Amino acid sequence: MRVALGVEYDGTAFAGWQSQANGNTVQDVLEKALGRIAGERVRVTCAGRTDAGVHALAQVVHFDTDVARPQSAWIRGSNSHLPPAVAVRWAQPVADGFHARFCALSRSYRYVLLNRSVRPALQQGRVGWFHHALDVAAMGEAAQALLGEHDFSAFRAAECQAKSPVKVCYRADIARDGDLVTFDFRASAFLHHMVRNLVGALVYVGKGKHSPQWVAELLASRDRTLAAPTFDPAGLYFASVEYAPEWGLPPPGGVIIRP
Repeated sequence: MRVALGVEYDGTAFAGWQSQANGNTVQDVLEKALGRIAGERVRVTCAGRTDAGVHALAQVVHFDTDVARPQSAWIRGSNSHLPPAVAVRWAQPVADGFHARFCALSRSYRYVLLNRSVRPALQQGRVGWFHHALDVAAMGEAAQALLGEHDFSAFRAAECQAKSPVKVCYRADIARDGDLVTFDFRASAFLHHMVRNLVGALVYVGKGKHSPQWVAELLASRDRTLAAPTFDPAGLYFASVEYAPEWGLPPPGGVIIRP
């Protein structure tokens, strides 16, 4: 049978999502915990891989197993074998045709940026930080150029393995709440480091280094070398995944504003 899970994690101490030889990834600890419950080796597939230091509010995974277990075992049982920074939020059987990655209609990310002169202490590892005041209105204007279908090569990491740089961006919103600036993106899919590269470019606009029109020019150039450096992973959250109603999956749940 095929089972889908909703998973949240604090990625600070992990070397990213994807399994590695040292075992220090979210995939590694999740598979180990599920294997304890299943009594057999379990391999999971996620909706979207995250880099080292990146968090997830509502990651979705699926796995296949030959054993029957109550949903509570996949949730509470797995959580008893997981480190505190990872938790299974829900579990349910799904049809064999469900695939956490390929059935996703869109994915959403949120970046939380602390914008004040002093670096964070209590929020260290859970927010990005920029010390100069940012013009959120200018960043919001610049972000509108990202909406629609575009070639996002200018915001793509060199090691990106995506077959095509063309993605559809449905949402690119920026808002301030006190010292926190949040960036919300929803797209058909994302390239490697795409969100962090977008945030880096928008921060350049916000601090006055470039005009809002610069982001549209970058997009049209398709040239990564012209863009801003990749931003810190600490404030990045894989926020949610959208699936067709026919799969019957639970809603993603609340989105963090103040980590």
